[in-house]
Amino acid sequence: MRSAAGFLSERQRRLAWVGFLLAAFQAPLAASLIDDASWLFAVVVALVVATVIMADDAQRQRPATDIEAETE
Repeated sequence: MRSAAGFLSERQRRLAWVGFLLAAFQAPLAASLIDDASWLFAVVVALVVATVIMADDAQRQRPATDIEAETE
């Protein structure tokens, strides 16, 4: 049984966290500098990346089924 059974590799997971943090910090900065609402795109990107990270966390914490345990 693997300890890290998520769909993201460790490198992809680190890059997802970096992308989330960059988008999360860029949104309020852009909101203060830009008059239109284009900064909302950074908020949407941050939410999508956060959803992927949470889905990977949920899959990593699931117990392995008998079929998955037999194939490893």
